[in-house]
Amino acid sequence: MKHISCQVEGIILKRRNYLETDRIITVFTRQKGKITVIAKGVRKLHSRRSPSLELFNNINLFLIASHNWDIVTETQILNNFTGWKENLVRVGVAYYFCELVDRLTAEEQANIEVYHLLQDSLSRLTNDNLKLLIRYFEETILQQLGYGIPKELALCEGSLVRFIETITERKINSPEIIKSFSVC
Repeated sequence: MKHISCQVEGIILKRRNYLETDRIITVFTRQKGKITVIAKGVRKLHSRRSPSLELFNNINLFLIASHNWDIVTETQILNNFTGWKENLVRVGVAYYFCELVDRLTAEEQANIEVYHLLQDSLSRLTNDNLKLLIRYFEETILQQLGYGIPKELALCEGSLVRFIETITERKINSPEIIKSFSVC
């Protein structure tokens, strides 16, 4: 059986432990949109890939096709956004952005505009006004994905999270985390 390999650029949206030493990772990629991959052995103490597979990192992934999930063979960090990762409020906002991308996009549907929005917004977390950045992100992702914004919400200030929850038909968890850090 011939294994097909590829390289993708992406941002880590979420991850979860799997079996003894593996981790399942959801990545929003430039080339393929949202994908789920497995990093075998990454939870071992001496794994060289472990630091690059942290939440929010912008990385190059080298993958080999497999039956269930593509397997991560190599990684390269492009941007780990260290400027804001020690600020819990900004980490909460980053988690919110990633949660929205995860909930609003389907597997393996490329969307370069959403990818650039996420990448740019994570870069802007260092300096921007968080309330304005959150609203900009919400409005832009809704427009890029074709949902639009109802007229009555377009003129009001504040978050669009309740409207987004009607689209996803699920509660978005991260705003509660952000509130507990008292930002927005």
